[in-house]
Amino acid sequence: MSNYEVMFIIDADLEDASKEAVIETVKGIIAEGGEVGKVDVWGMRKLAYPILKKNDGYYVVIEFTAKPELPKELDRRLRISDSVIRHIIVNKDEE
Repeated sequence: MSNYEVMFIIDADLEDASKEAVIETVKGIIAEGGEVGKVDVWGMRKLAYPILKKNDGYYVVIEFTAKPELPKELDRRLRISDSVIRHIIVNKDEE
């Protein structure tokens, strides 16, 4: 099991309940094959550059431990999500 961190930006136009649902969905995906650690919700932030003609995003960072296959599945599912406009998964063990 390796330590990972996923940071994703949720569309700022979504309602608060929808944002929480996206966070819970990501936590559920992680829980299927790993263990959810610290969840850090940064909230609304200005984007460094416009993405899909949007200037703001709702930032969330989740630390988790999992086998190497889980980040690939998480990446695939975040990529096809309409609610998530950007994401990155980092292996914290490789430095």
